[in-house]
Formats: sequence, C-alpha cells, structure tokens
Amino acid sequence: MASVAATPARTPNGPGPGEASASFPTVASVPGPREPEEEEEEEPAEIHLCVLWNSGYLGIAYYDTSDSTIHFMPDAPDHESLKLLQRVLDEIDPRSVVTSAKQDENMTRFLGKLASQEHREPKRPEIIFLPNVDFGLEISKQRLLSGNYSFIPDSMTTTEKILFLSSIIPFDCLLMVRALGGLLKFLGRRRIGVELEDYNVSVPILGFKKFVLTHLVSIDQDTYSVLQIFKSESHPSVYKVASGLKEGLSLFGILNRCRCKWGEKLLRLWFTRPTQDLGELNSRLDVIQFFLLPQHLDMAQMLHRLLGHIKNVPLILKRMKLSHTKVSDWQVLYKTVYSALGLRDACRSLPQSIQLFRDIAQEFSDDLHHIASLIGKVVDFEGSLAENRFTVLPNIDPEIDEKKRRLMGLPSFLTEVARKELENLDSRIPSCSVIYIPLIGFLLSIPRLPSMVETSDFEIEGLDFMFLSEEKLHYRSARTKELDALLGDLHCDIRDQETLLMHQLQCQVLARAAILTRVLDLASRLDVLLALASAARDYGYSRPRYSPQLLGATCKELSTGYRHPLMELCARTFVPNSAECGGDTGRVKVITGPNSSGKSIYLKQVGLITFMALVGSFVPAKEADIGAVDAIFTRIHSCESISLGLSTFMIDLNQQVAKAVNNATERSLVLVDEFGKGTNTVDGLALLAAVIRHWLALGPTCPNVFVATNFLSLVQLQLLPQGPLVQYLTMETCEDGNDLVFFYQVCEGVARASHASHTAAQAGLPEKLIARGKQVSDLIRSGKPIKPVKELLKEKQMENCQTLVDKFLKLDLEDPSLDLDIFMSQEVLPAATTIL
Repeated sequence: MASVAATPARTPNGPGPGEASASFPTVASVPGPREPEEEEEEEPAEIHLCVLWNSGYLGIAYYDTSDSTIHFMPDAPDHESLKLLQRVLDEIDPRSVVTSAKQDENMTRFLGKLASQEHREPKRPEIIFLPNVDFGLEISKQRLLSGNYSFIPDSMTTTEKILFLSSIIPFDCLLMVRALGGLLKFLGRRRIGVELEDYNVSVPILGFKKFVLTHLVSIDQDTYSVLQIFKSESHPSVYKVASGLKEGLSLFGILNRCRCKWGEKLLRLWFTRPTQDLGELNSRLDVIQFFLLPQHLDMAQMLHRLLGHIKNVPLILKRMKLSHTKVSDWQVLYKTVYSALGLRDACRSLPQSIQLFRDIAQEFSDDLHHIASLIGKVVDFEGSLAENRFTVLPNIDPEIDEKKRRLMGLPSFLTEVARKELENLDSRIPSCSVIYIPLIGFLLSIPRLPSMVETSDFEIEGLDFMFLSEEKLHYRSARTKELDALLGDLHCDIRDQETLLMHQLQCQVLARAAILTRVLDLASRLDVLLALASAARDYGYSRPRYSPQLLGATCKELSTGYRHPLMELCARTFVPNSAECGGDTGRVKVITGPNSSGKSIYLKQVGLITFMALVGSFVPAKEADIGAVDAIFTRIHSCESISLGLSTFMIDLNQQVAKAVNNATERSLVLVDEFGKGTNTVDGLALLAAVIRHWLALGPTCPNVFVATNFLSLVQLQLLPQGPLVQYLTMETCEDGNDLVFFYQVCEGVARASHASHTAAQAGLPEKLIARGKQVSDLIRSGKPIKPVKELLKEKQMENCQTLVDKFLKLDLEDPSLDLDIFMSQEVLPAATTIL
C-alpha cells in the first residue's frame, strides 16, 4: 500500500482568454472569479506636509498615504500672516508638518501658534524641523531624479527619466522643488508605511499630482457644523461605540449615494472645496441634468452598478510595489478593470459633447483591456483561493505544466515504487509507503514494530533513518534518493516559477499605474454626479443658474422659493421662501419676528442652497440664480453651543462675527443669528448696531448680510442709517384671539412685538408667570420701577408663618433636654426676616 503526503489540488480552468472582451453591457454579465472576500479595513490615511517660506512665497508638497501619491503646489505668493498656508492646513489636515530649522520670524511665529493649539480639533499636527542642508536645491533635484518610481518604465535611460519627470514637475519652481526634496528626505528617514520592511524597501510613490488652490470658496469649520453640512454621530454598534462614527442627518448624508469609497471621498472633497469656477460647476450640472432625463434612468442605474465594482486600486498598487499582493487583490483588480471597460463602452454611446463622457471614452485606453486580458489569461483564481497563494492557469508556462503533471501523477507512480521497496524489506514489515514532503523530498514510511523500542532498533540495513512521527518510521532509500535527483523539489520549484510569473505580471500592471489612477479619478467623479442626480430626482431639486455679474443668491418667486433640504425631510409641510441679495439695494437684510417663527431656518436654507450651488449640485428651489460668492460666514444660534456654557458661547459667537467683519468682501455671504444673546441687553444691542453700521459704511463693497435678531430696539430707536442698502424683513404672523399663528413666510416689514408671552405659553409656562412677565415688560418699557407683587408677597409670608407654627407645635416642652434658646436662634430669628 502506498500513499502520498502532499498531493496538489486539481487546477480547474479559470476565465478564458476571450472573456475580457470589449463589450460589457451590464455588470451581471461580468465573467470571472467568484466574489472576492470582503475588503480589509483600510488603515487611517495620513498626510505629511513639507512647507518652505521665503521672500513672500510658499513652496508646498505633501504625501498622502491613502494613495501613495505626492502632491505639490507651485510657488505661490502669501501674506506675512500666511493665510494661504493656513488654508492649506485646514483643507488637507496633515499629520505632520516638515520644514527647515532655518526660518524667518513670520514662519516661526506661525508654527509656534500652530503647535500651541491645545484644544484644536482634529488633533494638531506634529511640527518637525530638518537641517536646512536637507532642503538644498541641487540635493533636492538629485533626490527627485534618483527616486525609484514604479510608474516610470525601467527601459528609460537617465536622460529620458529626467525629461519624463520634467513634464510632470515644474523644476523652475525652486521653493517647491526644495520642499519636495525635504519631503523625500523625511519619508526616507521616517519610512512612512514601510516601517517593518527591510531597509532596502523604499517608501512607495505611485505618482505626482499638482495641487492648486484656485476658485475656491472660503468656509470655516463652524459654518459646516452650524449649517449641518457634516454631522458625525456615535456608531450604534456596540463594537464601535467607543471609536466609530457615522454620518448623521446632514447635507452630506442625504446626498451621499456613491457606490464606491473613492466616490464618497471625492464628494467629501467637493464639499470641503466649493468652487467659483463656473466652467467646472456647469460641467458637473450638465452630467446631473443628463441623468435626470427619464429616458436615461436605465443607463444611470447600469453605470451605478458597474461603479460598485471600482475598488481601492491605489492600495493594491502599493501592495504590488512592496510585493505583498494577495489573491483577493488580483480578483478585485480584475473586476475593477473589467468594470472600467464597461464604463468606457457605455460612455462611448453617450453624447460626447459632455466632457466627462468624452474623457472616459478616450482616456480609458486599451491598456485596460491589456491588463484585464493578462490577468484573465494568467491567474487561476479558483486554484489560488484553494491554495491561498498565486497560481497560474495551464498553457502559460510549459515547464510549470510539466512539473504539475508530474506532481499530479505521483500517487500511482509512488504506489509502484512502494511495492518494489516492500519486496526488499524484512518480511516482518507488513506494509510501507512512499511519501513526498515539500522541502524534504521523497521518504520511505514504515510502521513501527513492537520490537522497535530503542533508537538503535530503528536502524535498517540499506536505509538512512530520518525521523519518527505518529508511530511511523521515515527513511531515505536508494530509490527515494534517485527520485529526489530525478524529480527534485517539485512543489517549491512550481511555487518559485509561479512567483516569478506573478512578479512579471505585477511589473506589467505597475507600468500602467497611471491609467489605473486616471480610471479611479474619472470613475469617482462619475459616481459622485450619479449620486447627486439620484438625490435631485428623489427630492425634486432644480438646476441653479450662475450669474457672474450677480453678487449673491437670488430666488424671487414666492411660490418657487428656497427650501431647507434637511428640514423639509423632517416636517410634514414646509413653506418655501424667496431670497434676494446682491446689486446695490438690500445688501443688509435685518430679519425680525417671534421666536420659533422660522428666522433661523430661513438663514440656514439661504446658506445651504448657496453652498449646494457652489458644489455643483442641484438645489431645492425651482429657480435660483447664484452669483460669484467667495466666502460664507455663518454663526447661527444653536442649543449645542449654549451647552458649552453661556460665557464660552458668547466669546465664540463674537469671534465668528469678528472674523466676518475682518474678512468679508462684497462677494461674501454673511449669516448672523441672535448676535448679542446672553450679554447685557444694552451691550448686545450696541455691538450689533456697530457691526451693521460698519458694513453699511463700506457702501458698494458691503457684503451680502442676513441678520436675524430679537432686538426690536434696533429699529425702534433708529440705530441704523436709512438708505437703500438696508432692507427690513419679518416672519409673517397673525393673532387669533389669544393665539399666535405662524405662517413661516418672509415678508417686508418689522415685527411690532416679540410675542414672548405667546411663545412662553406654547412652551407650557404657568399663566401667572406669563402675566407677571407682561407686567414687568410694560414697566420696563414705560421706565417705571419694578415692585414686588403684594398679593404674592403676603401669600409667601403666610406660608412661612404656618411653617414656623408647625415646627413650634411639634416641640415637647416637658422634655428636659429641650433648649429653647437654640430653637429661637436657629429657627425663629432666621424666619423673622421673611415674615416681617
């Protein structure tokens, strides 16, 4: 009887050579491997920024670990306060900031302030100083030119490599080149992403990209929070409640219908970088409008399904660069490339007048078909999953096929060898087998006899004893040695040759990394626009119009006014409102009205619709004209802020208004609600009047301001100058007996009263308290002194007297331990002050 200890699994046929064809109508027709295992959780992305400042110019470069790409920004002028640098920090949120130890006073002061922000959220970056020699121009150029980049073919000569990099990196931007050199030095020293690898493994760099801050709208983090553009909530899962966050009810949450992670990242990027570039905005809206047409709904759904197979290509390329590729990586890459070809073929049938369709049709080149064909022809997916390693299909390498054939034919062959070996063994040995163990070779296996007790009993003439395992004695014989020489270590040889093929395949893929990166960029853009089109279809949004001459946002028709995209999902009915700003009239709008009448909602919907238009999304309004907005400053009163403490809230509120006062231009939108709340009434009123008068004094350069306030004295005392720049609005209400009816409709005019008593009654306060409030309000308005209510005072005195009498009656005057002096001093005398 013979057995084989290591028999390879039968290698079934994988996807055929012709399966990666040029026609992919639907994702359901995608052939190939079984569904891959769930993708692993990605490591948190980190950004490492290198910055230099010299003679009023900034040189910036950063490395993003999420896609192993270096981004650079050409030398840009910046103010001494380094506002541009602060803007870059706010947008990319780096994990570390690298700079030269030799800096001027401005940069030193800026970095010192950055490092001292103890309560900054997210966590402040680590400041790293490198010697100034590491930022030398020539040494930086040498680092750039001598780098090992997978996207540059190995066949290029040194001169060709220099020309290739020069076509990507502007070497005439000296500060930027020095920043790139310092960044490469830092990456090599810290070994970002390859800390546990051999020292000869370099940090993977899969590409260089240009990073430009142009046509962007300035929006601070408070505005994102107040307008509920983003809102993170604790994850409901008990496993993630400590650290996991999920998106709550927010604008991003209702618009994010992306099918791939990179689409979601791009949508978040668009939200953090709204733009004034009308060409870019209109190109986005063209795609959304195309997919909103009923006849294109099926195409949109098909494209969305294909986008669900676009996976994290940069992570796979990074693993290929480090030779850490997994079986699931080949599956994911195959489906990603195959789906990209499906997107290309679909976009070729769409109107080429739309830029995105034209880009996908042209830039998804035949390199994608080449990659898909190579993977489909070479990789044996089922065999790879079975053996948990990379295996190749038959007919790829004749030598591998021959060795696999030998390996698969071993059972019957070894049975015959074992039969011949048994004929030459002692007759006491009942059976034997010949086994094959990788890395060890062929061995003769014999059952241990009862007489074999000591090690010396294991010796058999003509056999070399190897080891004892599971009551089996293993030997080398002349025939097994001959088999080792004849067949060798088949298993290891096959692995080595398949690993070599995998390396060659990886090189083919890495050489085309640029097209794969471009696929991800365009596919994520299509994913975002399909998501925005889906939301616009479901919520009834309309396309905004951009007017370069208009400074602000306009929606004139009351019946087709603005809607709050979040509030309308939470309320049974929602009243739309018009809004108009810009031009030479009504640039400052003062909005009055009772509490809960809709002032804050009105301000928020103006801000949200303007923001959505600057992202390139359809908006919740039938007609909307959006002008050239360069910044949105918002401070809407919210209960969350009050919970921090009234004084903290007021400081924060005043700082936000101060930021708007100092930085707002005639193209800015400023939204302020209940400024001065929580301070002394006179002080709050004076500050509000001063701020508005400051803006009005700017004349034509006054920003577009919406101010909601309960300070009716602002109008009654005529604290603001009269003129066309000021417009007074109010929230329409109607008194029906003792009830106050809210119409939630904006109209011109000024509220006659605050209607605080009606609001208090709706909140459930006692009638006596409300009546007393009205009385005190009338006394204050008339300038008369406020005196305690006699009836209430007498009632309180009687209650105190009754309490004191009850305590006295409970005393036991016959008790010898009773001390009346103590009772008088502790009970009677303190109560006398409230009774008399």
